Amino acid sequence: MTTTKNRAANADSKGAEGLNDVEAMLAGLHRNMRPAGPVETPVVGQRCGLIAIVGKPNVGKSTLLNALVGQKISITSRKAQTTRHRITGMHTVGATQFVFVDTPGFQTIHGNALNKSLNKTVVGAVADVDLILFVVEAGSFTPADARVLALLGKNIPTLLIANKLDNVHRRGDIAPWLQEMHAKHSFTEFVPMSAKSAKDVERLLDICAKYLPEQSWWYAADELTDRSERFMAAEMVREKLFRLTGDELPYTSTVVIDKFDEEPPARKGQKRLLRIAATIVVERDGHKAMVIGDKGERIKRIGMETRVELEKLLDCKVFIEMWVKVRSGWADDEARVRSFGYE
Repeated sequence: MTTTKNRAANADSKGAEGLNDVEAMLAGLHRNMRPAGPVETPVVGQRCGLIAIVGKPNVGKSTLLNALVGQKISITSRKAQTTRHRITGMHTVGATQFVFVDTPGFQTIHGNALNKSLNKTVVGAVADVDLILFVVEAGSFTPADARVLALLGKNIPTLLIANKLDNVHRRGDIAPWLQEMHAKHSFTEFVPMSAKSAKDVERLLDICAKYLPEQSWWYAADELTDRSERFMAAEMVREKLFRLTGDELPYTSTVVIDKFDEEPPARKGQKRLLRIAATIVVERDGHKAMVIGDKGERIKRIGMETRVELEKLLDCKVFIEMWVKVRSGWADDEARVRSFGYE
């Protein structure tokens, strides 16, 4: 998007199946994620490169991406698998342009068509990058973390991002944990940090810069993401949906944008108007009632919070209408998964 500047055994068995799927994906993967070429005449001293942010679900990848870019471009919630697409975010400072790729959390427990699509996105993201940020919670390493780590090759520099350091009460436990992590993978560097700390984020940017090749930038200096405003609208509705329904609503619910029309300002000094029609897709009638809420109050709140955030992000006026439809079993249907925008 060219934005404005403001803008337990059973599980193990299934996990093994998931890793076999990954090997198959790697064998057939030939997609090149890089842009066709620089956007400007080559400039001596410029650096630019791809940095993949990977990790298990709910480890803070999207929060970290937003902090690194300096603006919210990837949605967040406490529900696992909130991120479902490869989100590219750019941050240009000095002579360096960082191109960050946020990915879905790698899923090995559920083998439906949706999760296979999400896992393919993860594998694709680590296949052609200059640097990998492997995000884990500081002091923790779970089987889910290990499954993601197994995807990473040895030839791409990889930083261990020990995130959520602010949640660690005994900092003395971190040193032995880092030694254990060193034995698991040949990480290039260890970076204990908190994505909520501006100082930590700046330090991480400085570390990342030295791993990027000297080459011209791929994007204009003020671009923040390659995703469209239409895409951002769907993501924002989905974020509010998950945040306002909590664990009541299955993560397989999704959002489809039916209409996205832009009207220019009627008079000088006014902002453009976006007219958006969105459909929230759920799998059961009970889920539909959940989303709508008592007398429609919940869906009204989803719409209101979406409108407020989009107006701030896109610097415009927004009018949004929403409906809820039931599509049973869509997450197990490969054709429908693709029709809803998942690769």
